[in-house]
Amino acid sequence: MIQAKEGEELRSLSNQMHMHADTVYAERGNIYSEDGLLLCSSIPQFDAYVDFTVIQRDTFRKYKDTLAHCLSRLFDNETPASYKQRMEAAYRDSVRYFPLRKNMPYYDYQTLRSFPIFCKGSRKGGLIVEPKIKRINPYGMLAYRTIGLWRPGIWKDGKLQKNVIGLEATYDSILSGVNGSRMMEKETGGVWVPIDGTEVDPQNGRDVVTTLDFGIQDVAEHALKSVLEQYECLYGTAIVMEVQTGKIRALVNLGRQKDGSYWEDFNYAMIPTEPGSTFKLVTLLSLLNDGYINVNDNVNAEGGAIRFGNRTMRDSHLGLGVLSIKQAFALSSNAAMAKLGFQYYSKDPQKFVDHIKKLHLNQRTGIDLAGERRPRVIEPKDKDWSGTTLPWMATGYGVLVSPMHTCMVYNAVANGGRMMRPYLIDAIREYGKDIKTFEPHVVEEHIADSNAIAQLQSCMKEVVFTGTGKHIQSPFYGIAGKTGTAQVADKGIRYTDGVYQGSFVGYFPTDKPRYTIAVVIRTKPHSGAYYGGTIAAPVFRMIADKIFSTGIGGNWVGPLDSIAGLGDQKMIAKAATYKSYQILMKAMGKNIDAVIPNRAIAQMFTDSAKKLAVQKKELVSGMVPDVKGMGLKDAVYLLENQGLRVQVEGNGVVQTQSVTAGTPVVKGQTIVIQLS
Repeated sequence: MIQAKEGEELRSLSNQMHMHADTVYAERGNIYSEDGLLLCSSIPQFDAYVDFTVIQRDTFRKYKDTLAHCLSRLFDNETPASYKQRMEAAYRDSVRYFPLRKNMPYYDYQTLRSFPIFCKGSRKGGLIVEPKIKRINPYGMLAYRTIGLWRPGIWKDGKLQKNVIGLEATYDSILSGVNGSRMMEKETGGVWVPIDGTEVDPQNGRDVVTTLDFGIQDVAEHALKSVLEQYECLYGTAIVMEVQTGKIRALVNLGRQKDGSYWEDFNYAMIPTEPGSTFKLVTLLSLLNDGYINVNDNVNAEGGAIRFGNRTMRDSHLGLGVLSIKQAFALSSNAAMAKLGFQYYSKDPQKFVDHIKKLHLNQRTGIDLAGERRPRVIEPKDKDWSGTTLPWMATGYGVLVSPMHTCMVYNAVANGGRMMRPYLIDAIREYGKDIKTFEPHVVEEHIADSNAIAQLQSCMKEVVFTGTGKHIQSPFYGIAGKTGTAQVADKGIRYTDGVYQGSFVGYFPTDKPRYTIAVVIRTKPHSGAYYGGTIAAPVFRMIADKIFSTGIGGNWVGPLDSIAGLGDQKMIAKAATYKSYQILMKAMGKNIDAVIPNRAIAQMFTDSAKKLAVQKKELVSGMVPDVKGMGLKDAVYLLENQGLRVQVEGNGVVQTQSVTAGTPVVKGQTIVIQLS
């Protein structure tokens, strides 16, 4: 009966008890910035346990004191006596799963395996190690929401639920690779061991190279955060887009937390809201496309208050009369723009809506980032269209558009009318080689004719010359853009709550546009500062100034401030990347004869003939480097390469370091660098 009738079932049960398939997990790919910095990676961690039932009594008695001292020295959280006491109790009770340490780094795991008793292996030494993978972002909050989050999935209701957002979600199948497998057999003592010849090797995940520029991202984050903190704003987003390609060079999303700090908690750049006055560019574009106006034509703002049906459209500053359309745009007159929209499109409002749709503002941008929400553009056929919808839509109300959409439209104007799709991924890489690259994609070849584009550009320049953005003019380069201020009513917020959204969207330099920047900030209720020109435009100027002055993202003249300064009437050079020195020396009309890798750290000095020269800054392996005077990314790069854990305080360049340069590196040691 047992063999013939029940044999197959019993043999199957026996195999399940003594044999099972084990997953060999693939290594998840890394995420890099376009300039080669590691933005996200996986590190192995280990949980260690001890099975005291397999350790021989004589072995335990002989080595327990030595083992206790080794554990105390490695983990530095208990005395040797405490370790010895706990292990003796566990040995007496024949504990098979004694918790020793969780989340150990790899080098601690390797050291642990060499200790007395444990060096005999799992079958005789009792050491049980469970490996796992931790996903880390070396630069903390920097681009955290864009890069995204990945956590191992859990089974719920019969389905694998993955905790994945951002680029980690969009490119999950590429980053994750393909897991392998192996058969495990249970041997005497309850130890599971792999069966030779049953392994199927995993295929490791591929790397993803983003379009993000670390330097620009860092600058944008600090600029936005400084204004959010100053006015205690609810949240803000800043987007930096490359004009000709649509590459996203920086994407910052900061929300205020309960303790008053700011963190990358939501992707505000992808959330459609009422844009306010930045949408007036779309209205002006429609009027110019249809040939109804010239920006030098006059319009009467009627004192800044015009009635449409049962509602009155008002300017924030009353008193405007007859002025040119260009001036009305520069001064952001709601009354003038609503009047023009109603005057020319009230008989055929669908014609105006069609212009909006031609700009793809009724569709998702198509950016390669999970979680983009659909915008909303109401049409005359919709039930919520009314007699006042058109004039209010002409000033940026009654339409829901994301900051990314707005940035895309303004970028098209900067690009001579060619609309580019924003994108975040530059290449897919395998074993250091690009196996797939992503090219710029044209959404619309011409959003308007060249004459209309030229007039739009002149209006945006006027905003910064004489209009609502005149306080952010730069003496070094031209800026063109538009301020926007919208009262907010969404997500439980009412208009009476006094919450506003201040914006500035524009491009620079005006002669040869390189970057479009969109800044959108939501204020706290009843804030004293809420105009786009007050809270958003300064962020634009800070980002643009730093990009222009340091040459980030291009070989512009001006990296001098980042690697050299004045002290006692002499120029004092700082350590910086060789690439930065190349830009500086070129700007000074000097040549460098040195052969140094671009990412290597170099130092400028004067040679015996008192001529400027650059040499590689030599680093001694195992010694703490001197990072004083360096920027954050260079300092972190050098310190982490030496195996140090870096804690950063402040902003700017490194002023002090907690561990003296030239001292030996202790594995896992933390070094605090103070920036100023």
